[in-house]
Amino acid sequence: MRIPIIAGNWKMNNTIKEGIELIEEIKKSKLNKDVESVICVPYTMLKDAKVAVKETNIKLGAQNMHYEENGAFTGEISPLMLKEIGVDYVIIGHSERREYFKETDEDINKKIKTALTHNIKPILCVGESLEERESNIQEKIVNDQIEKALKDVNASKLENIVIAYEPIWAIGTGKTASSDDANEMLVSIRKKIKSLYDEKSSEVIRLQYGGSVKPNNIEELMSKSDVDGALVGGASLKADDFIKLLNF
Repeated sequence: MRIPIIAGNWKMNNTIKEGIELIEEIKKSKLNKDVESVICVPYTMLKDAKVAVKETNIKLGAQNMHYEENGAFTGEISPLMLKEIGVDYVIIGHSERREYFKETDEDINKKIKTALTHNIKPILCVGESLEERESNIQEKIVNDQIEKALKDVNASKLENIVIAYEPIWAIGTGKTASSDDANEMLVSIRKKIKSLYDEKSSEVIRLQYGGSVKPNNIEELMSKSDVDGALVGGASLKADDFIKLLNF
């Protein structure tokens, strides 16, 4: 039985004060204990956020991580630093990191393996551009990203990996893939995992949809056969909206 997982990606939003106020608002509500809730906050807030979510069921995530434990990488954050704070999850390979910061599939693969080595659960982001979808090559693009990201990753580690399908054209645009489109891609991803590993692995791994997820579409998305959760952007910055998502 795969446990549903709703993760909020705050991106480059909220000061420490604003972020803690948001967490406190979320904590006031009774959250569904059958849904795993995660907030992925900016680096500057991780330590304070860890204190704020203590004695709750809310897990803490970072938005990125370097694949080396230390070294001359100015401005980067290592897995040891995240582990010391008590981070549970880390987003790897978000389309914004791929596009704006030129992360490669090789970089993402290294980060995945490093995160797993340090018992930090990666949320692996994959997704196609609008041009690629209009060319009807979206499944090939996404499956190629998955194969490269999971190169040399042992099947025993898959239960600690979440794959988030985020069509690039639906991120922050207000456009959302239909629930059927989202599920169709997740079915394809599960088949890809089966071909790379085995059926058991494909059934264990949790798959999310991300891209303009809101309270008014979460219930339909979560009703689909292969949707195990959502990676949420803007709606995670509003306590009322995020609570509604967690209690879908």
